[in-house]
Amino acid sequence: MKRKWWIALAVLILDRVSKIPASGLPAGGVVLIPGVIGLRFVKNTGMAFSLLNGHPWLLGVASALLIAAAFLFLRGKKIAPLPAVGLMMMLGGAAGNMFDRFITGYVPDMIEFLFMDFAVFNIADTFLCVGCGLLIISLLFRPQDWRDEHGA
Repeated sequence: MKRKWWIALAVLILDRVSKIPASGLPAGGVVLIPGVIGLRFVKNTGMAFSLLNGHPWLLGVASALLIAAAFLFLRGKKIAPLPAVGLMMMLGGAAGNMFDRFITGYVPDMIEFLFMDFAVFNIADTFLCVGCGLLIISLLFRPQDWRDEHGA
């Protein structure tokens, strides 16, 4: 697992860099691909789909505890590559949003699908979802990823 920690760090850095220009977007947003995707700045004080809206410190503390627990649980574990990448994507995304909750009191979201009514999201959210998807694929279709060293 030691060789995969760079993925979480890369996700965190990419997320931080992508959020820098977000607050400078025009009020109506910017269309990147007409009818498909655009950028619009939104302050999210909740979590996914604005759940627990208005409680950024509670969510920040919960995120910090979960990240610390995941770190303690994962360090030194021998985990197959696919779930390891998924876990690191999730840790990096969670760390990016946690940082925002503590520093600004909200998570800046800016990516918007224009072809459907969906939540505005950010890079950290994307990596959280993709990482989750990789874990699901591994759990459903790659049972060998979850056997211990003795083949049990």
